[in-house]
Amino acid sequence: MTPAGPGLVCSAKGCRQQAERAVVWRNPRLHTAGRRKVWLACPAHEGHLRDFLQLRGFLLEVVGVDELTEADG
Repeated sequence: MTPAGPGLVCSAKGCRQQAERAVVWRNPRLHTAGRRKVWLACPAHEGHLRDFLQLRGFLLEVVGVDELTEADG
């Protein structure tokens, strides 16, 4: 994943809006402790994506897309 820029699209199904936030998560049953998965979110879907992951205990953090690094790919 590259740092913020044009073309970062929300990960919600069917959404094509520009992403402003990154919902960072990991499934501890599948991913090692250092692994960080990222779903991108527009303002309309940030809460839904965050809540979905938080309910399952997968949510690590929510950050601005400008805070993503190459390690978040």
